[in-house]
Amino acid sequence: MSVSILFVCLGNICRSPAAEAIMKKKVGEQCPWLDCVIDSAGIGPWHVGELPDSRMRRHGARRGYDISSRAWQVTHADIRRYDYVIAMDNDNARALERLVGGGKDKERIRLASEFMTQHPDYTTVPDPYCGDDSDFELALDLIEDACDGIIRQLKGNKL
Repeated sequence: MSVSILFVCLGNICRSPAAEAIMKKKVGEQCPWLDCVIDSAGIGPWHVGELPDSRMRRHGARRGYDISSRAWQVTHADIRRYDYVIAMDNDNARALERLVGGGKDKERIRLASEFMTQHPDYTTVPDPYCGDDSDFELALDLIEDACDGIIRQLKGNKL
């Protein structure tokens, strides 16, 4: 089975690169037979070429994740290259929907929270950028939950 997943947040320096790293590690550990392309991008151009936020890298490293991909800005053409485009929050999803307009490409866009089962009170993954350590930890908890849900669906061929 082959699948490609693009995680998207606002600037591609906190949530989406964390999701990329978490998903890569979990897929490698739980379903190494899966041919999976996993990447991350941002809605805006502010951080293109930069490493993820140092706080996210630090918190992720404590959990065993290498959050080190470089930021880039998503385009409509990029969205067409991935089977699933996972937005971290509603604003990101709306921006992606505006980017693709109508049609089939819109069907590729999903919210990370659709896959979360351990945190029913959260409908999005809040942006930790302006927060403190607890906000980064919460974002990682939610992203891990979403990635676990995506893997469950991939294993059941239901994604």
